[in-house]
Formats: sequence, structure tokens, C-alpha cells
Amino acid sequence: MPGEFYQPVIAATFGTVTRALFPEPGRRNGDREILVASGMETLEIVSRLNRSDVDRATLDALRITTDRLCSEYPFMPSDQLLIEGRQWLRRVVDLHSKSLTLAQHREVLELSGWLALLVGCVEYDSGDRHAAESTRQAALSLATESDHPEVAGWAHEMRAWFALTTGDYRGVIAAAQAGTDLAPHHSVAVQLAGQEAKAWARLGDRRQVEVSLDRGRRLLEGMPHPRNLDNHFVVDPAKFDFYAMDCYRLVGEDKMARTLAEEVLRAGTDFDGTERAPMRNAEARVTLGVTAARDGDLEQALIHGERALQGDRQSIPSLIMTSRELAAVMRQRYGTEPGAQAYLEQLRDLGQAKPGFLPA
Repeated sequence: MPGEFYQPVIAATFGTVTRALFPEPGRRNGDREILVASGMETLEIVSRLNRSDVDRATLDALRITTDRLCSEYPFMPSDQLLIEGRQWLRRVVDLHSKSLTLAQHREVLELSGWLALLVGCVEYDSGDRHAAESTRQAALSLATESDHPEVAGWAHEMRAWFALTTGDYRGVIAAAQAGTDLAPHHSVAVQLAGQEAKAWARLGDRRQVEVSLDRGRRLLEGMPHPRNLDNHFVVDPAKFDFYAMDCYRLVGEDKMARTLAEEVLRAGTDFDGTERAPMRNAEARVTLGVTAARDGDLEQALIHGERALQGDRQSIPSLIMTSRELAAVMRQRYGTEPGAQAYLEQLRDLGQAKPGFLPA
């Protein structure tokens, strides 16, 4: 094991961050950390919410429930998570009519903000752009009212994500900078740097890609290792590799993109083959498909491309955006091949199911 001085140097050489290569001693990389149980079932929490006042135990149970929902984002079916997320959001919002202390009121606003962020993300994954934007604005309003910079930063990160998948790359950069100004010392700033790097990659500015990625690496290196890696609103080393993978694929660094894609798949899959991060894994497979197609291996490109479209848990806008790049290589190099034509038709059907994200 290299010493502490060399670990970040080695990680930077490979375009990643220290804990992606050298996990903390005693911590198995990717292990789900079990949250401290509140001791309450959902029925008891709901019954407590119906009281005229709210105690500390109830708020603790709500915080654990919110964390659980945010941790189920990567793999829970969208329709199920959307129902649960909206139900809990309504319950928490209804607490505003209760007798609350000033501190409790602020905490309820914060929890409402996190749940609104989660619901907005799932709405956008499902292709409901208008509902997602309304929910995002509600989360930003709650963050402003509770003076919570991290929730505000994630609301701007969602704006950057929306802009990225609809081709508004300058909008991505503006949203990333606005979010970073509000939450410069929170982990969301790392993800904002990643979104900005993705936008610069699509604008063809290689230098700004590296500037943004380097800023994200330095921020992440200076932060403690996250307690709960499963929470969607936590940026871990594996997520940063995921962002860098996208950028290197776009700028044509196929070897680096392939290496990072393989690492994303390794980190996002349990020892028994269960996928902990199916949406990240899908985009990693698209990356492997693009690099294989550029290398002249149509068979492998099709295997990876088709596998990426088969997952039950999908982020439709992001999947279409990345698959569009594989489609472009297919048209350019293999336009007359039956297998390539079948893949393009499959992708076209996916786009037509969500007209707002129809690929070019």
C-alpha cells in the first residue's frame, strides 16, 4: 500500500481521487452502511405526525426515513419511489401547520427540501420535465427559506442536469457556477464541477474540461469519506469516476474512458452480480460500446449498447443523451449493417416514448 504522500499523486495520474483506488482501512469499498434504526414502523411515525406537537424522536425518524428514500434512488423502480417520495413529502409539508419551535420549523423545511429534490429527480428520470422543474423550484424555495446552502446547491445541480440533457451547455455552466457560489464547501460542489466538465466536453473545450475535473478532484480529496455511499445526494469517489468517464469519452480519450467505465461497473455491482447502481452502469456500458465501435468491434459495441437499454431502473434523459453518441458512431461507420440498424431503431423507439428527449 503506498504511503499517504503518494496515494493522491497516483490517483491524480489515473484521473481519479484517492479513495477510489485506496479505500480507508477497515472499510470495504462500496459497502452499504446500515443506518441507526429509529425503532419505529411507518405506521407509528405517521400516527405521531398526526399529533398537535412534534417531538425529537419523530423528527429523527423522519430524517432516517428521508435518508432511506434517498439511498433507494439508484435501484428502486421509478414509479414506486415516486409514490413513496410524494407521500412522505406531503406528510412532512403538513407538519408546517403543527406547533413547532423555530429550530423544528427549520428542520422540517430542510427535510421537505431533501424530499422535493428526490421527487424532482425521479420525475425527470421518468421523462416528466415540467413536473420535475416545478419540484426543483419548490426545493430551491425551501432551501432559501431554511437558509440551507446544500439543498440550494443540489437544486442548482438539478438545473445543470436538466440543461445538459436538453443540449443547453451554457446553461449547465451558469447553473454549476450559481450552485458552487451557494455551497462551495459541500460535496455538491464536486458534482457541479463534474456537470460543468461534461458541458465543456460537449462544447469541445478540452482545457476547461481538465480545469473543471481538477477542481472537482481537489474538492473531493479534501472532504471526509461519506458515511452513507448509497445516498443519491452524496458524492463519493466512484461517482467522480463516472463523471470523468463521460468527459473522456467525449474528448476521444478512449483508453481512459474504457478504464473508468470498467471501474464504474466494478464499483456498481455486488459480488453476486446484483447491480447497486444500474443507471451508472448503463452509461458505463454505453461508454464501452462507443470505444468498441471506434475500435472497429461492432459486435461488442452492440452487446454493450443493447445491454445498456435493458435495465429496469433508468434515467431516460441521461440514457438517451449518452446513447445518442453511440448512435452517431453506428451511423457513421456501420450504417448499412443490420445489427446497427436494429440498435438505432431500438433507440429511436425509446426516444419516441419520451418525445422531449428524442435523439437526433
